[in-house]
Formats: sequence, C-alpha cells, structure tokens
Amino acid sequence: MHIRKATYSDIPELMQLFEHAKGIMRASGNMHQWGNGYPSEDVVRCDIERGVCYAVCDTLGRIEATMALIPGPDPTYSVIEEGRWLNDEPYYVIHRIAVAVPGKGHARRMLDYAFERTGTIRIDTHRDNVIMHHILRSYGFCRCGVIYLANGDPRDAYQLSKDYGRKR
Repeated sequence: MHIRKATYSDIPELMQLFEHAKGIMRASGNMHQWGNGYPSEDVVRCDIERGVCYAVCDTLGRIEATMALIPGPDPTYSVIEEGRWLNDEPYYVIHRIAVAVPGKGHARRMLDYAFERTGTIRIDTHRDNVIMHHILRSYGFCRCGVIYLANGDPRDAYQLSKDYGRKR
C-alpha cells in the first residue's frame, strides 16, 4: 500500500470509487449524503489541479481509497453551532474520503498520512454516516458541533489536534 497524489488519468477510477462508496453509504442507512451527482468529475478535477486529491493504492497500483486533504481555513467552518472548535490553530480539512472496501484500514492510513503533515485536522460528515462517525471517534476525533455547507445542509463537525492528544 502507498499513498500518492492523484492524477488526471485517475479520474475514471476515482469516479467509480465514489459511486461504490455511495452504495456503501446507502446500505448503511445514509440515504442523503453525496446526492445529485456529488462529487462530480469537475470537483475531482479541481482537487487534482490544486494538488489536494490523494489515492491509496494497492501493490498493483489500483486505487482502494481517496481523500482531499486541503489546507484551511475552510469557509464553511467559520461558523460552528451547538459547540465550538477545540482551538484556532492552523488546520487541514479532509473532504471526500472514500474507501472501496470498509474494514481494511484504509481510512486509518489516510488519517495517519494527514497527521504526518499537520497537527490539527477538521472534518465533517452527514449525521446519518454512521461508518464515518465510528471511524472518527475511534481515531480520537472530538465532535465539536454543527457546521453548514454552502447549500445550507448541516454536517456534524469534528476536530483532532495533537494539542488535545490522539488515540493511536
């Protein structure tokens, strides 16, 4: 397994991965997250262009997981309700995290990779995404409150900072 920046030639495989991840979400009761064609090929292309899209590849080079690891600040995180952020330190945000097969440790590998680059990460997820809530809590993230996407949809917001300890 290795993690690398995604390239434009990865887009078809990434789009298949996102569709597969949507199926996993729907099967676990998360019926609304990533609807209406999200993430679109344009979003993925933009992530690649900005150098923030990463791929977890198996020994044959097949993509088994992906994430966007983006330096903050993120405008949707400027207002948080029902709580507060752990700190105001510079942070990275993880968006569009997807794995082909849950339970293989790819999400943890991506989180480890992100923490090798920064001491503070913020991430959000749909309230129905029980799989992601479990991953984040088991890794040591703290639920900080609720943020709202640009379209007004609420998301549970999490943060983990080396200043607040981290489960390994």
